[in-house]
Amino acid sequence: MPTLNITRTEAAARAAALSVRSYEVTLDLTGGGETFRSATTVTFSASPESVGTATFIDFVSTQAPSVTLNGEVLDTGAFDGTRIAIGPLAAENVLVVDGAADYMNTGEGLHRFVDPVDGETYLYSQFEVPDSRRMFAVFEQPDLKAAFAFTVTAPDHWAVVSNSPTPQPVPAAQAGTSTWVFEPTPVISSYITALIAGPYKSTHSELTSSDGRTIPLGAYCRASLFEYLDAENIFELTRQGFEFYEAQFGTPYPFAKYDQLFVPEFNAGAMENAGAVTFLESYVFRSTVPEAMVERRAITILHELAHMWFGDLVTMKWWNDLWLNESFAEFMSTLSAAENTRYTGAWTTFSSMEKNWAYRQDQLSTTHPIKAEIRDLDDVLVNFDGITYAKGASVLRQLVAWVGQENFMAGVRAYFDRHAWSNTELPDLMRQLEASSGRDLSEWTRLWLETSGVNTIAVEVDGEEADDGAVTSLRLRQSAPAEAQPGDGILRPHRMAVGFYSADPSGKLVRTDRFELDVAGEVTEVTEAVGRPRPDVILPNDDDLAYAKIRLDAASWSYVSTHLKDVAESLPRTLLWGAAWDTVRDAEATAGWFVDLLLANIGHERDSSVVQTLLRQLTTTLSQYAAPEHAAGLREEAAERLLELACAAESGSDNQLQFVKAFALHARTAGQLDTLAGLHAGTEVLDGLDLNTDLKWEMLTGLVAGGRASEAEIAAAEAADATATGALAASQARAAVATAEAKRTAWDQVVSGSLSNMTQRNVLLGFNRVHDPALLAPFSDEYFAGVEQLWASRSHEMAESAAIGLFPGAQVSAATIEAADALVERSRAQQPALSRTVAESRDEMVRALAARTADATR
Repeated sequence: MPTLNITRTEAAARAAALSVRSYEVTLDLTGGGETFRSATTVTFSASPESVGTATFIDFVSTQAPSVTLNGEVLDTGAFDGTRIAIGPLAAENVLVVDGAADYMNTGEGLHRFVDPVDGETYLYSQFEVPDSRRMFAVFEQPDLKAAFAFTVTAPDHWAVVSNSPTPQPVPAAQAGTSTWVFEPTPVISSYITALIAGPYKSTHSELTSSDGRTIPLGAYCRASLFEYLDAENIFELTRQGFEFYEAQFGTPYPFAKYDQLFVPEFNAGAMENAGAVTFLESYVFRSTVPEAMVERRAITILHELAHMWFGDLVTMKWWNDLWLNESFAEFMSTLSAAENTRYTGAWTTFSSMEKNWAYRQDQLSTTHPIKAEIRDLDDVLVNFDGITYAKGASVLRQLVAWVGQENFMAGVRAYFDRHAWSNTELPDLMRQLEASSGRDLSEWTRLWLETSGVNTIAVEVDGEEADDGAVTSLRLRQSAPAEAQPGDGILRPHRMAVGFYSADPSGKLVRTDRFELDVAGEVTEVTEAVGRPRPDVILPNDDDLAYAKIRLDAASWSYVSTHLKDVAESLPRTLLWGAAWDTVRDAEATAGWFVDLLLANIGHERDSSVVQTLLRQLTTTLSQYAAPEHAAGLREEAAERLLELACAAESGSDNQLQFVKAFALHARTAGQLDTLAGLHAGTEVLDGLDLNTDLKWEMLTGLVAGGRASEAEIAAAEAADATATGALAASQARAAVATAEAKRTAWDQVVSGSLSNMTQRNVLLGFNRVHDPALLAPFSDEYFAGVEQLWASRSHEMAESAAIGLFPGAQVSAATIEAADALVERSRAQQPALSRTVAESRDEMVRALAARTADATR
């Protein structure tokens, strides 16, 4: 493969040499082959020092293009598939690059998908981080902003969408085709340009911006899914987001229109293309889904909308500030959901999902400071992680608590006012926050953004000896990761609340006192608590303002173990769930204890995202943390209790649906599989359960993994669901067949590189769906022998997906860890991204072994 990397040093040199004014990009999408014509005219100037020298422009293609610079034809015989050398430069330059670009099926560049329902072709672009160069020639770095004008020729029955409003098409020379000539964009970075083209169906609305402009709104998806597109909900959330952000940011929406497009085979949740946001197609719900999924779509809509200001209007200079781009959008999307939509419990979801992700990532050997050193594009690609998104957002929330929300937003407003349409670095924002808050944030920045690791805050309380049961002393003891654990081993300042919770007359656990204070150093005394009645539960980090793991005192743990379901409010209840999960992951409590706690209390949980998170944690506990001698019995008991919970749940409720899905995943015994088969066939009925096509696929896959269904049933289901979604479900089910032959076929499909991105993901899910881990044992040696070659032969998205999905995670043993250690070491220099990916899987196995050892003692 060509070398796709660009170093920060190269980018800085190019930015110093060039100032880019405009791109005129002409694309012909009318051919039926594997490529499309891409012609780009770039107008730019060179600095006086750079006149007469050479530079390079980026263009990824399997064919060398024709290139002219200022009317002179350049020799492209040395084209390496990624870079075009250009020079000598004049003070003012016009560069024309005309060639063939390659369609992709990996979710990178210009992705092409053919809908099996109608045979129509759908295209969409995905450019973050370095993939606009797969569609047109470009100086691929965020600080060389320019105006982009796209001209697109395509079949005349297509919709064609880009960053600027869609113009009226004009007939092209070829019959049945038209040309769309888009107005130039404002000055933006190349990675947020976009093209979405195909027979997408759409619906439209509008809103009035704070400056009085009418902003057209569009919602798009494939024709075969359009009946399921609940556009009014999407438009409502968009209006609420506009209202909140324009008020908080003090800056009107910066673009001319706002389209939201749900596209097939998308790798991420969404992408913040200016005025043309693309989303994962799974957010078009053709069946009943858990409310958690609906809320996740809402948060994602608000996240991408926040990027229109933070990321698109004002853009990072280089990718070392990627964290700020994503963390800010993550924080603002939750804040806006909580304060201006029906998702008033959004901070509970944030605690349950994002913070759990952050804590997990921050305890891996690959953890890094929030403000990471990004030497090149390879570094960027592996830093779309829980530190960049979730820890960064958590720390921003801590910063807001530290300086006050009004001061924070005042600083943000000044930042947008000063830096609109330009590129910035972290100090540009921090200076505005210091000015608005009056606080010196240099030490805060150093401790929170330039170091790694998560602190633990433990409660120490005295008072049992007092006659009246009052608290005589309450301390918060802060600890850093131990020397052998990931992180920098430092103690940080925290703005934190401590809550006192006791049972009210109805038995509900409610807050009776709250003490907010600054926590610093090893021990902090909560002096306000002295003399107060000792509550049933003392909760550190109440309201979840701080980023820290928490540990309760023994009496609080004892009460929570039998009364967790009785906590009246969702956020403190979720904090207690999180603390319980931490103790199992840290091998301080047994897997059996956690499974019992979860199954005894989850039926009373009403927050869909929390239920979803807990069920995922249950799966990890059963498959990874339970000692082998306990695992089978624990899983059998868990499946039985999940079925009981499903039967006891309210008819048609979210909990009923989630418990049935979990039962389908964990059913193992003959009786459980009989019940699952009956539910799938409809001979056993749960009142109110929507036995829709997608749920039936999940049940069928459970039956396949249990040896109760095979190719005949899969083929029949696929024929009945002749859609792209059905094809993906069938690929997962076939890979889940519990035979060596089926696992070999799945393995070979992935290794061959013949699959599209989304099909590969589904095959990997099915491959790892086993009741007996021994079925996958033969592939362990093959993985460690061949993954380096696989990585070298694929694009990043495809390589990373395969390297994670094929890792022998079911073979929890010291031998697997040793093999992973050897691979991490030998790939460190030449394939650092692979080394990091394998190291993270290896770390999870080390944790699993420790948890299994702890569970074996019960």
